[in-house]
Amino acid sequence: MLRPSGLKVIEGGVTAPLGFKAAGVHAGLKKEKLDLALLTSEVPAAAAAVYTKNKVKAAPLMVTREHLKHGYARAVVVNSGNANACTGEQGLRDARFMAEVTAAVLHIPVREVVVASTGVIGVPLPMDKVEAGIRAAAANLSREGGVAAAEAILTTDTCTKEVAVALELGGRTVHIGAMAKGSGMIHPNMATMLAFLTTDLRLEPEILQRALSAVTEKTFNMVTVDGDTSTNDMVVILANGLAGNASLSVEEHACFREALEFVCCRLARMIARDGEGATKLIEVQVYNAPSEADARRLARAVAGSNLVKAAVFGADANWGRIITAAGYSGAEMNPERVDIYLASRAGREQVAANGAGLPFSEERAAAILAEEEITIILDLKLGSARATAWGCDLTYDYVRINAAYRT
Repeated sequence: MLRPSGLKVIEGGVTAPLGFKAAGVHAGLKKEKLDLALLTSEVPAAAAAVYTKNKVKAAPLMVTREHLKHGYARAVVVNSGNANACTGEQGLRDARFMAEVTAAVLHIPVREVVVASTGVIGVPLPMDKVEAGIRAAAANLSREGGVAAAEAILTTDTCTKEVAVALELGGRTVHIGAMAKGSGMIHPNMATMLAFLTTDLRLEPEILQRALSAVTEKTFNMVTVDGDTSTNDMVVILANGLAGNASLSVEEHACFREALEFVCCRLARMIARDGEGATKLIEVQVYNAPSEADARRLARAVAGSNLVKAAVFGADANWGRIITAAGYSGAEMNPERVDIYLASRAGREQVAANGAGLPFSEERAAAILAEEEITIILDLKLGSARATAWGCDLTYDYVRINAAYRT
C-alpha cells in the first residue's frame, strides 16, 4: 500500500516506540545463532493478539491467550529452534515456566508475560537452557537490542524483518515498531508467522484488538508461501501510552489504523519475499470484484497456486494457470470478462482480455517475469472491490530446505 500522508519510516524496529527495550541471546537451542528474544515495556501496555486457526495449537500460544484475557502485557519472551508444540502437559508446564522465569527476573506479574516459540514440532524444550537464556536476555535489555531480538526469533528465514514509523496523533509524535519471522508454513489463515508490534500510543485494549484484527485480514492473512498453516503462530501488539497523547478523534483512529496497516503490509511483503527457497516476490492485485471477500479469496488462490508459482520461477507467461486458479478460488467471477496483466520494473504486458488470450510479446513477458518482484493483475469487471495478496515463486530449494528441516 502507499505510505499514508504524514507517516515517516524511521529506524529502530520494535524498540523505536518510547519505553520498549529488547535483547536477543544464544541460549543453545540452535547450534550457533541467536535463539531467545525478550521484549519489555517500562509500564503495563494494552495488548491485543490474533492466533493461528490450526486446530493443533502449541503450548505457548495457549498460555499467551490465557494471559491476554485481561487485555494487558508488559513482556514478550520468544524462543526459536523448538516449537514446544504437540508436547502434552509437559509442554504447557514449560510454557508457563518460561512466563514465570520472565516475570521473576523483571519483577512483574506472570499474567503480563506473552510466550511464543517457533521451530521443530514434537520435541520437549531443554528448560535449563531456556531459563539461562531468559536470565541472560534480561541482563542485556536495551533500546538498541531490537536488532538482536529480531534475529533471535528466526528459523529458516534468511534475513530479519523489522519496520518502524512515526506520525502525529493526539497532539504528540507517536511511533509504531515491529519485528516478524516467517519463511515456511505460511498460508493465510492467521497467523501463519510470529509478529510482534509495539506502539507508545495510548489506546484501550478493545480498540487495539479491533484495529489489529481488521488490519490482519488485509495484510498477514493475504500472505501465502506453501499452503501450510502453522501450529504456533500469532501476531501481538502492545500499546504502552508513553507518548502521552490525548484521546483520539474518529479521524485520528482511522490514521492509526492506516499506519498499522502500512507496517503490517511491509512485514507481509518481507515474509513473502523471504519464502523458503524463493527468488521472487509475487504480488497479486485483483480489481473490480463484486465484494472485498471475493477479491481476497481470488487473490489468495492465485498467489498460492503451485502451478502459478512454478511458472513465475521459470519466467513462463502461462496465464492459463492464473485464470484457472481464479476459477477454483470460490470467488464470484465471470471468466468471459477477466483481463490479466503481468507487470514489474521491466514493464507491463496484457496477456488476456475477456477471458481469452491475446497475441502478446513472449519476449516482453519473459523479461517482466525475470525481475525479482512480479505483479499479477486481474480485472474482473464485476464491481468495485479490490484486494492484494503476496506470495513467492516455487523453487527447487524449497524441497531441499524442507527435506532436511530437522537435520
